[in-house]
Amino acid sequence: VQLQASGGGLMQAGGSLRLTCAFSGITLDYYAIGWFRQAPGNEREGLICFSDVGGTTYYADAVKGRFTLSRGNVKNTVYLQMTSLNPEDTAVYYCGAHADYCSGSGIDYDYWGQGTLVTVSS
Repeated sequence: VQLQASGGGLMQAGGSLRLTCAFSGITLDYYAIGWFRQAPGNEREGLICFSDVGGTTYYADAVKGRFTLSRGNVKNTVYLQMTSLNPEDTAVYYCGAHADYCSGSGIDYDYWGQGTLVTVSS
């Protein structure tokens, strides 16, 4: 099983960015895909998750209304669309896979990809 988060970069506040989680060895039929982030000095924070059964679940109030998830146009990808970015969104973003259903707790996840750095300047 492999997951890879990509699409990070340097953005100005107020901008938008789309991250991609590409995965192999699992399918959305049996796994949920969650996005987490970790800012310097902070613990990994659960943000949002998608499962075929439950749809989209938000775990962080700070991203509600600004971040959305969608299936990718390419098979076995999930997009994290981020809008109205602010400097507090600066972090390494990770996607993970959890069997069957969504969870906002990182310890529940079975597989992780390498993160992608998002830096938002003011």
